[in-house]
Amino acid sequence: MLDFILSNLWSVLLIAVFFGGSIFVHELGHFLAARRRGLIVERFSIGFGPKIFAWKGKDGVEYRLSWLPLGGYVALPQLADMRGIEGDSRADLASLPPPSYATKMIVFGAGAFFNILFAFALACLVWGVGQPTTTSLNSTRIGVISPTIKLADGTEAVSPAVEAGLQVGDVIRAVDGKSVDTWVGFIQTLAAGSGRTADNRREALLTIDRAGQTLNVTAYPRLAGEDGFRMIGVEPADTLIVGRTLPDSPAGAAGILADDILISVNGQPAANVDQFIAIVQKSAGAPVTLTVNRAGKTLSIPVTPRLGANRSGEQVFLVGIEYRNPYIIIHPSPFKQLADHATMTWRVLSGLVTPGSDLGPSKLSGPVGIARGFHSMAQVDIRLVLWFTILINVNLAIFNLLPIPVLDGGHMAFATIGKLRGRPLPAQFIATAQSVFMVLLFTMIIYVSSYDVRRWIRDARAPIEAPAK
Repeated sequence: MLDFILSNLWSVLLIAVFFGGSIFVHELGHFLAARRRGLIVERFSIGFGPKIFAWKGKDGVEYRLSWLPLGGYVALPQLADMRGIEGDSRADLASLPPPSYATKMIVFGAGAFFNILFAFALACLVWGVGQPTTTSLNSTRIGVISPTIKLADGTEAVSPAVEAGLQVGDVIRAVDGKSVDTWVGFIQTLAAGSGRTADNRREALLTIDRAGQTLNVTAYPRLAGEDGFRMIGVEPADTLIVGRTLPDSPAGAAGILADDILISVNGQPAANVDQFIAIVQKSAGAPVTLTVNRAGKTLSIPVTPRLGANRSGEQVFLVGIEYRNPYIIIHPSPFKQLADHATMTWRVLSGLVTPGSDLGPSKLSGPVGIARGFHSMAQVDIRLVLWFTILINVNLAIFNLLPIPVLDGGHMAFATIGKLRGRPLPAQFIATAQSVFMVLLFTMIIYVSSYDVRRWIRDARAPIEAPAK
């Protein structure tokens, strides 16, 4: 119980520091740019709504922490009439000179710019300390091809990967012409795809490497899994590293050693633990030849499986190997980290508005999902929290620059339209648009968060219900 409490307190602390810090950095950008450009700053708030506590600085600015932790704002009455969201202004705007177009663009864009600066600083830190991952997630090599795939409606269908003729060992290089170099990148790019055939069947063009040849393979994804994403029924390949051989085991007797890397069984690629076990079971106790890599040398070692009980108590053929998780630390450059996050964010956003895509708001994550992400990363490695914070900041920067009223990009769009037409847009029009879109934005956050909560409850119940099945 103590460990549970402390781990959750640790997660809450990390959420406050890194997620709250990301919001703070964004608003700090607006604040510093506004002060630099000589604008009046009335309020600096983390969160919306009624204040939890506040104080007034010597600079005349009210600093506050508010109850709704869905963002923050800097009250700049010279730039935008946001009284419906930020409260009434005490400034005498009639006596103040209107800000220039350059000032508006600099101040509105400073929040996203500071998020990118913060992300870059964290990316430099990750570059130095390393990013934890596994060999399977750090490549796009196929290790398992499922014969069937469970659809979102609970039924099963032939795996699209089988229909497309994909093979174990294929390396996926691109989806619909968009390059991918990690398994997560492949999954997200596939899910965000919008390809359709003439008869409206989902379609994805996969560029793969197979035995040194580059091939283009057309697959027809299905909506699968409980969340209904585009999938084709493949899993990544693992690097099967021997952790140790069990005492008196067939593998130990045959001379298999710790740190041997299993390459194949009877000539069939051993790209996944489940696949390796399945091949051994098919042998029905007959000798199998394990091809291993040992210190750079390839060896073929015959092993005779022995009938015994596995961890579930089932009688199966065993060779007596325990595998070591191929846990690795990579050091991607800061520029690659930012580019990867920006690319994937843009692909997901494009999928939301592209006809033919199956992405929708219910597939996104709001504050609840973000908090859960921080909690999950905190349970594994603090370096993953840094990685996730970089992703959040890149997302915040890109999202806030969208030309939507209430967001920074909306303010910039209004300023640009006013500049082109030679006079500002009517203040009442802007205020109304801001209020309407603020309601829509909060409604969207609540809607998305409801799905976050459902996923959290569903995943929490899964370990409890699984043994009863």
